[in-house]
Amino acid sequence: MSTTKERIEEIRSNGYQLDFGTVFEHAFENYRKIALYAGSMLLVFSVLIGIVVIGIAFSVATAIFNVDVDNITKMLQPENLQPENFSVNFLLIYFTIIVLITCLISPFQAGFLKMADCGEKGEEFHVATIFEYYKAPYFKEIIVSTFLITLMSAGLSMAIEFSGIKIIGTIISMTISFLTFLTIPLIVFGKLDATEAIKSSVVIIAKQPFLLLALLIVAGIASIVGFIGCCIGVFFTIPFVYSMYYVIYSEIIGVDSESEMEEIIES
Repeated sequence: MSTTKERIEEIRSNGYQLDFGTVFEHAFENYRKIALYAGSMLLVFSVLIGIVVIGIAFSVATAIFNVDVDNITKMLQPENLQPENFSVNFLLIYFTIIVLITCLISPFQAGFLKMADCGEKGEEFHVATIFEYYKAPYFKEIIVSTFLITLMSAGLSMAIEFSGIKIIGTIISMTISFLTFLTIPLIVFGKLDATEAIKSSVVIIAKQPFLLLALLIVAGIASIVGFIGCCIGVFFTIPFVYSMYYVIYSEIIGVDSESEMEEIIES
């Protein structure tokens, strides 16, 4: 753990160097190793998770708001989805559901980082790899960090949108997401706790915001290429984003720094 913290302190004082071309090429090579398997897992579990989420949403709507399918359909019409049209109770329930779903899915998303790590090291990965972080000590820290980030991001965004300034709320939400995108890699690879990981992510990203933003924009564009021709292909291009996250972290911090330091200490 000391190695990661020392590296972050070094970054805080002196920054770091990162080359766009090198990172992109590295991310693409990593993506090629996991694309097919990761895409298949993402497709299958997205369908399953989608069914569960829709089922829960309809159950909550029926039980709490006492509405039927026709009323739910009317509620989902664009003109009725304006924040100012919702009651405070509805917004609180909606916000709570969003936070809970995001927290429960985040360890699953972290599993793609583990898959990227396995691909980088030439190790085998299986279905169980996706669920690697639904166990101690990672699960709690991932859940806490996701809860804090979602609470801050979605909370501020909804509050501002409720006042009628939608674009500002969206910008704030996207900014928070951007500044904290290295939080989970810092937890699963750097062994930091939730609050340390969030603060460290902000420190790291603030040193090279424009370069990192450019990398993420390119990764995002590459990930939606799957919509061209056949929408199902997007499930096989989205993993490129996780490869990009992994490589950015690897290039800045170094994934193996912890284990290497432990071996030195033990010897």
